[in-house]
Amino acid sequence: MRKLLYTLAAAMALAACQKDNVEMPGFEVQTASMTYKAGDTVRFSFQGNPDNITFYSGEPGHNYEFRKRTDAANDLQINFNTWVRFGLIYPNLQLMVSNDFNGKGTTEDVSAATWTDITDRAVFSTGVDQTPSGIVSLKEFTRPVKDSALVYVAFRYTDYKKPQGQNSWVVRTFSANNVSDDGVVTPLAVMSTGGWQKVDFKNTATSWTITSAQLLMANANAAAEDNEDWVISRGFNPWQIAPDVGTALKNISTRLDGHSYVYAKPGTYKVVFEASAVRYNGEKRLTREITLTITP
Repeated sequence: MRKLLYTLAAAMALAACQKDNVEMPGFEVQTASMTYKAGDTVRFSFQGNPDNITFYSGEPGHNYEFRKRTDAANDLQINFNTWVRFGLIYPNLQLMVSNDFNGKGTTEDVSAATWTDITDRAVFSTGVDQTPSGIVSLKEFTRPVKDSALVYVAFRYTDYKKPQGQNSWVVRTFSANNVSDDGVVTPLAVMSTGGWQKVDFKNTATSWTITSAQLLMANANAAAEDNEDWVISRGFNPWQIAPDVGTALKNISTRLDGHSYVYAKPGTYKVVFEASAVRYNGEKRLTREITLTITP
């Protein structure tokens, strides 16, 4: 038994020693200049041969410091296309938003939530198909990140009994995106992934038809009773953001003496190269940074 304990202790000591013995080859990065024009080719020259090299350009979505970021103070933005036709054409489709809706599709739950009418922030069809709404910002409905309140978007259709009949509305397209202060766009939903649910307040004979391609409220004839129908998206997390990513340039099976890159936009970029040695008994990493100024 004592011999077994000695053997285990020796194995653990050897493993610890092996982990400490993982070596990082020397690695340096240089450029001919620290200032370039937009559209120029920047050549990064390498010295050393680490196992792996990952490149972070410093552009939105590719910042080393944000590689583990999962939340940010985003601007939640939506946009959609609509079409109205038949019957009396008038503005009877409203755009509603809530950050305290519980997500349950009953009239009681919808009525219990606080909904803000932001119809005047979007452009709606007056008879032309595929009328774009423009970008609608919902940033003001963002609560503190620890609150974790979701933001819901709804289209509320209302019409009444009249000789001309009731009109038809189609929401042709829809998209929701988070846009961070540093310009990272995180897609949240399109029409087919909006998680839509319909809630019928009046006249169950007519209601929203939900497909992966569109949201349709069909027209009704002159005998149709007053109608009110909602179609509500799933909740969107306005803090959600995709972590920034780097570009893998090499692995242990290759050798690389440099990397060329073109910056399309002027600005100041913190460029980071992460070099690593990753083995069965451990890993070591180091970074090399260069700040570039890109002029018009």
